[in-house]
Amino acid sequence: MSDPQTPGSTPEGDGTPPPAPQFPLPSEQASPTPPPAPEPPAYAQAPSAPPPPPAYAAAPPYSVAPTAAPATVPGRTLGIVAFVMSFFGGINVVGLILGIVAMVQSRKAGAKNGFALAAIIISAVLIVIGVIVLIVVISISVSAFNEVCSQLGPGVHTYTNGGATGTVTCPG
Repeated sequence: MSDPQTPGSTPEGDGTPPPAPQFPLPSEQASPTPPPAPEPPAYAQAPSAPPPPPAYAAAPPYSVAPTAAPATVPGRTLGIVAFVMSFFGGINVVGLILGIVAMVQSRKAGAKNGFALAAIIISAVLIVIGVIVLIVVISISVSAFNEVCSQLGPGVHTYTNGGATGTVTCPG
């Protein structure tokens, strides 16, 4: 029996190495033949090309005549200016006047002017709100003045408040 761990030992025990395997050379190998190509299917009729598109009419000739600029609405720009001015407290009266002027100009031309209308509405509402606020502030100030005068009594009174000096004249 041979020991697989010891080199040179064979099953016969004669000490000769086994013969080397023999491989065929590449030139001796038989080349495989490719399978035959499949035949294309037979069509009954060759496909035809689609019909040509229809011919288009010729383009209209180029006109060299200048086109008129779109007509501007009279008062349109003035209406936009009035619309912007209507939001500012000190000049919303000016916005109201400009809005009315722009509206009159647009109406004479037979056009509508939304900016002028909006300027008139916004200015009028803000003027009314401003007048109401002014009345409330004046009435609160008068009542505060009367309360101070009721505490101080009639006459001229001098006061100092944070370094500022003032006089209050209360009626008698």
